[in-house]
Amino acid sequence: MKSPLHPRNLSLGNKIARTLWQIVWLILYRPTPRLFHPWRCLLLRVFGAKLGRAVHPYPSARIWAPWNLEMGDHACLSENVDCYCVDKISIGGYSTVSQYSFLCTASHDYTNSSMPLVTAPIMIGANAWVTADVFVGPGVSIGEGAVVTARSSVFSDIPAWSVASGNPAIAIKKRRFERRVDD
Repeated sequence: MKSPLHPRNLSLGNKIARTLWQIVWLILYRPTPRLFHPWRCLLLRVFGAKLGRAVHPYPSARIWAPWNLEMGDHACLSENVDCYCVDKISIGGYSTVSQYSFLCTASHDYTNSSMPLVTAPIMIGANAWVTADVFVGPGVSIGEGAVVTARSSVFSDIPAWSVASGNPAIAIKKRRFERRVDD
């Protein structure tokens, strides 16, 4: 079930921490060679990210607030992923978020004239694959083993072990594996 949006006020401390993180991202994270995943993981952990073993955050992946990011063992944030983690983003082990995808945990309450910021967490299950250029909105849960196809927009939960596609993305079939026969 999709998480409800809740109001969020960002403290001065949060704004200072984000500014410091942006400086570190620009000077120490972004210019690193692609293979320096351990170094980028260290920087993310210093800023509060909870990361498993052998996590692969690529240098062009933008992380808004590392303290709201959790990644399981062998999880990947690929090139040019925008991880707008105003609220918690959890990416399960062995999951991949492919290039140019946008994980967005925040929006604005357009029914209120002052349009306050509202947020909800994003949960991506283990062994899931968010393919290229996918938008994942606030409060969405993508189930274990699910695949969201390229250029989809996810506004509601995706069931485990399904393949989802479209705008809005919907489950179109079960994810199945073909048995390999070795010669």
